[in-house]
Amino acid sequence: MKTKILGKNLFETNLSGKKILDEIKRNKSNIKHGKDIWNIYDFLYLDKMKMPNLKILEITIPASSKFTIESKSMKLYLNEFYNKSFKKQEDVIKCIKNDIESIVKTKIKIKFINKFYEEPKNINLNKLSAANTEPETILKFNGFRSICPVTSQPDLANIYIYSDKPLSVNWVKKYLLSYQEQGDFHEQCIESIYLDLNTKFNCKKLEVCGRFQRRGGIDINPFRGSSNKILNKNFREFNQ
Repeated sequence: MKTKILGKNLFETNLSGKKILDEIKRNKSNIKHGKDIWNIYDFLYLDKMKMPNLKILEITIPASSKFTIESKSMKLYLNEFYNKSFKKQEDVIKCIKNDIESIVKTKIKIKFINKFYEEPKNINLNKLSAANTEPETILKFNGFRSICPVTSQPDLANIYIYSDKPLSVNWVKKYLLSYQEQGDFHEQCIESIYLDLNTKFNCKKLEVCGRFQRRGGIDINPFRGSSNKILNKNFREFNQ
């Protein structure tokens, strides 16, 4: 994938504002429910008194969008706000919302947050020794690893799975471990996991969520599901 700014000095590119943002075209999917929740932990802007405000920003991009955004370009774009002054918080939100929507070609949700939902109760798949899981339980796979196709750096996450059908414990473990050297974006990994589990086990209700470790003050947490009730919230655990 070619990017406008990765590996370059931003000042030498003469890019600013939304022109910094690198779009990534999505693969078409028929998954009923899907979204990518971005948490930006180090967002800084100036208020009308030119005083700095440090906030946590939550951006939700629908999985149905034609494009998403490369994370390093998102970080550099948001970094520019440290010396931009706004009369109201709503003006900051509106500015970012308009810029991102012009890139991803759909409506997004964006807000400041001061807390996360609690991690849902789950069963640790890593330690599970049974042949099959119980239906309608939340499984947690700790230590998922994939490779960023842009930087070739490892991306680490915990994967949460809710299914109305029993799943083969050994098959799911081996399958998730198979991603360790695979070069895909967070969103592609979670989408593939959802589709492959659904094909293998023919689930009527299936939800998959990846809670990825933050990099550069940003984490991206994709959700895909045939239902939208169990794993769709912006929850966080202590080590994320």
